[in-house]
Amino acid sequence: MQRLSRQVLALAALSLLALGVAAPRGARADEQREPELKELLQKIIASRDCFLDKYESEVWYKAMEPKLARYVPEHEQRMEILDHVYCEAKRDPSLALPPDLVLAMIDVESRFDNWAVSPVGAVGLMQVMPFWPRQLGVQNQLVRIAPNIRMGCEILRFYLRAEHMNWARALARYNGSAGRNTYPALVMQRWQRIWRF
Repeated sequence: MQRLSRQVLALAALSLLALGVAAPRGARADEQREPELKELLQKIIASRDCFLDKYESEVWYKAMEPKLARYVPEHEQRMEILDHVYCEAKRDPSLALPPDLVLAMIDVESRFDNWAVSPVGAVGLMQVMPFWPRQLGVQNQLVRIAPNIRMGCEILRFYLRAEHMNWARALARYNGSAGRNTYPALVMQRWQRIWRF
């Protein structure tokens, strides 16, 4: 796991450098309406099961729960967030996300406030745009922990594939700030300083 984290960090650093050299105009969050992403989100919303390796998940909880306690006072809510982050990050074995990086994203996006709403209307822990639930035919899902993390992780995977595993570009697109490296740099910094597992 440590080796994977180092590889992700190295890729992210290279990606940030590449972003700084050639930065196209910034994107808007409402440009995330790709039809392929809608199909992926429809599949993932319908899928409920997630199976965890018991030993790995126990180590995850023990390491991350004290860190999360600074942000989320209720034990049950901390465990629910950690459970869903770990599960959804690893849901797709062909592109498993580092769960500690997902925690860093949530920290930057919402500071772990599942009721957070951004100035452009993004909602919940991973700040998912509200047009997604409407297009997917689900209601009041974005303030709920499980569906918000499920959609957020799938959106990040979509952008990682679209950007050929360039983490900086994928993170910028996730944030609706394509062409700027402020958000990717902030996520990577938060990951390194607080959330590395």
